[in-house]
Amino acid sequence: MERWRRISLITLCLLIWVPMIVLLAASFMSLAEILDRYGVLFSHSDVPVQVSILPTYPTLRAYFELLFDSPEFFTMFWNSFLQVAPVLLGQLIVAAPGAWAFSAYEFKGRKLFFLFYHIVMILPFQVTMVSDYLVLDSFHLLNTHLALVLPGIFSVFPVFIMVKNFENIPKALTEAARIDGAGEFYIFLHIGIPLGKSGIFSALLLSFFEQWNAIEQPITFLKDKQLWPLSLYLPNITPAKAATVFAAAAVMMVPCVMLSVLGEEYLTEGIVSSGIKE
Repeated sequence: MERWRRISLITLCLLIWVPMIVLLAASFMSLAEILDRYGVLFSHSDVPVQVSILPTYPTLRAYFELLFDSPEFFTMFWNSFLQVAPVLLGQLIVAAPGAWAFSAYEFKGRKLFFLFYHIVMILPFQVTMVSDYLVLDSFHLLNTHLALVLPGIFSVFPVFIMVKNFENIPKALTEAARIDGAGEFYIFLHIGIPLGKSGIFSALLLSFFEQWNAIEQPITFLKDKQLWPLSLYLPNITPAKAATVFAAAAVMMVPCVMLSVLGEEYLTEGIVSSGIKE
C-alpha cells in the first residue's frame, strides 16, 4: 500500500511539472518549430498541438530577441516593479498593524468588522470593478501606477492571513510584557512581528503572486500601454514573435519560482497556522 501511495504521489508531482517542462522546452525552440507545433495557438495553422518536452534543434534565439531586442519587455518589467514593490511595502505598513489590532485587542464591533473583512475578501474583482473604477476616477488616479498600488495596499486578504497567525501568539506573553512596562508599539515590534513573521511573509508572498500576475486590473485601470505591467506582455505578442512568448513566460516565472523556493518554509508554516487547511 505504501509503495502504491508513493507511486501515486510521484505521478501527481510529474503531472504538475509537465506544463513547466513543456514551457521551458518551447522557449529553446526556433520560430519555425514553434509554429509547426503550436501554430494553432497563434491562429497560424489548423494543425493540432504537438507537444514536445525536447526541442529538435535547441536555440537561444528567443531569449536573445527578448532580452536584447525587445525594449517594451523591459518597460513592462519596470512597470511591474513599480506596481508590485509599493504594494508589498504598503501592506507591511498597513496590514500588519491592522491584523495585530484584530488579534491582540478586544473592542466593540470587532467580530462584525472582521466578518465584513471576510465578505470583502471573497468578492471577485468583477463585482467590485465598477465601484473601484468610480472611486479611482473621482480621485483622478486612473491611468497611473497608483490605480493598482492603492487598492493592493488596502487588500483584506493579507490582514486575514496575518490575523490567524498573530492569534497563535500566547496572550500570557504579551500580558507579561505589559506588566514589565512595555508599550503597545514595543510589544508589536518585538513580539508580534518576530513570532508572526511566518504569517507576514506568507501573506506578502501570496500578494506578490497576485500582483505580479494581475491581468484584469491593469487592463481596466490603465489606458496607456506604456504603463502596462509584464503580465500584459504575453497576450500582445504577434505570431511573428511567437518564440518570445515562451521565453517571456519562462523569464516572468523566475521571480515566482525563486521566492517560492526560498520562502517555502515560511509560506507553508504561515498558511497552515492560518487555518486555511481547514
